[in-house]
Amino acid sequence: MNQILFAGVIGLFLTLIGTPLLIKFLARKGYGQFIRDDGPRTHGSKKGTPTMGGIAFILATLIAYAVTKVITSQSPTTSGLLVLFLTAGMGLVGFLDDYIKIVKQRSLGLRAKAKMAGQLIVGIAFAVLALQFADTRGQTPASTRLSFTQDFGWSVGPVIFVVWALFMILAMSNGVNLTDGLDGLATGASVMVFGAYVFIGTWQHGQSCANALTAGASCYEVRDPLDLAVVASALMGSCFGFLWWNTSPAKIFMGDTGSLALGGALAGLAICSRTELLLALLGGLFVLITMSVIIQVGSFRLTGKRVFRMAPLQHHFELKGWSEVLVVVRFWIIQGLCVAVGLGIFYAGWLAIK
Repeated sequence: MNQILFAGVIGLFLTLIGTPLLIKFLARKGYGQFIRDDGPRTHGSKKGTPTMGGIAFILATLIAYAVTKVITSQSPTTSGLLVLFLTAGMGLVGFLDDYIKIVKQRSLGLRAKAKMAGQLIVGIAFAVLALQFADTRGQTPASTRLSFTQDFGWSVGPVIFVVWALFMILAMSNGVNLTDGLDGLATGASVMVFGAYVFIGTWQHGQSCANALTAGASCYEVRDPLDLAVVASALMGSCFGFLWWNTSPAKIFMGDTGSLALGGALAGLAICSRTELLLALLGGLFVLITMSVIIQVGSFRLTGKRVFRMAPLQHHFELKGWSEVLVVVRFWIIQGLCVAVGLGIFYAGWLAIK
């Protein structure tokens, strides 16, 4: 359990001291945020704020995980490394997108096809590898069965699993990306979900089928639950430290570098911990904001009318007169409630099978 504590503290420390160094570097290079003309007028003051801040918490997470393993003399696990691979891979796609926005002064960054291709390559690689590397009990990091609080139903087969995993990765990555429109909103919401996965991984470890004390009884068939908790803790600590600099008024933005990475991390943790459908509840704010965009676009195309003053949803409330801080705090409360409900259902699921 010391691994979980070390990973979180190291990640927190690294972003607290590392992010201001990144801010100075990006400011010196002139890598500032490009503000689109069709956004809220109040966002004009954000122009030029250093972006690509996701670099800080991605590197902090990787270093925190590695240093934790050295300190505790524990070996990395396949599941942990795969989630980190997905996080860094999606972050790389986001970095290329951010870099083009800044250097080419093109507000949309990567071409849609190129951005999608990058996400598909990383996502497919993760999904395929997650079905390999069976342990001595025959457990692979991911399962071809669907999962809620644990696996259920029949196996969908490797091909459909890859498609399902891709859907989750793309949905969460773009969900976090859409949420990242106000200072600290996506970062704070992500901290809460990663905290939930620290609890889930720790609980699954204590009730693991690999544990001789619970073998043959009600238990969780998860490959490396404790190490997934370590990864989640490193992500939580790193994001928490980054939030110090990202909260209003933000000194730095995470950019697509950070939002795509966080979405990939959330999807990877859900897939490897067998809580795929539960993620829709744990990450309820991301789902809500994504749905607001789908509703807005669908309504406009079908009726020519808009449901919201502006999508994503957070901008609708800005245009209604809410201050940025008010929107962020109230949306954090919504996210906190989603996490509480999700963890309650997770525990209720355990009681049902016990």
